Amino acid sequence: MVAPNISRDFLVRYGVVPEVARCRLEDGLARTQRGDQVVVLTHRGEQLGEVLGDVRSQSDFPAAFTILRPVTEADLAAAQRAVEQASVEFADWTRRIEEWKIDLQIIDLEHTLDGEKLILYVLNERGPECTRLAIQAAASGFGVIEVQPVGAEGLISQPAAGGGCGSGGGGCGSGGCGH
Repeated sequence: MVAPNISRDFLVRYGVVPEVARCRLEDGLARTQRGDQVVVLTHRGEQLGEVLGDVRSQSDFPAAFTILRPVTEADLAAAQRAVEQASVEFADWTRRIEEWKIDLQIIDLEHTLDGEKLILYVLNERGPECTRLAIQAAASGFGVIEVQPVGAEGLISQPAAGGGCGSGGGGCGSGGCGH
């Protein structure tokens, strides 16, 4: 009798403006199921996620990210602190964008669970205004910031081939172009 093929790839929803990605279960972790809360290592850093289900079909594309662990009480506390911090910072970022005369509107922001990156979600197309915001924030000493444009259909992703500030794997400010 042949053992059933047990998937180690799962669809996980993560982020304040939700994204869904194929994630590989870290070696040594127990199988997860729909609804489980997990910590996922994404292109942005550690983020909380929710398992939507396993990926049953084989694919030529490897999982994009890794499920690091089930969510712990410490993770939930860190996430709550990050939400509170983002709530306080929202007005400050709105004011900065106006002062810097950057033509875009911030709609939300979030800190990664590990605190290593700030993601600014803006209502805008990917382009020069996003790049200006990332550069101005870096020049002003705000650390690692990713500017993620959002449109009517959701997140605006990178062009498939090359192009634009941050095209090395993340959004504007991800360091793909050295900014």
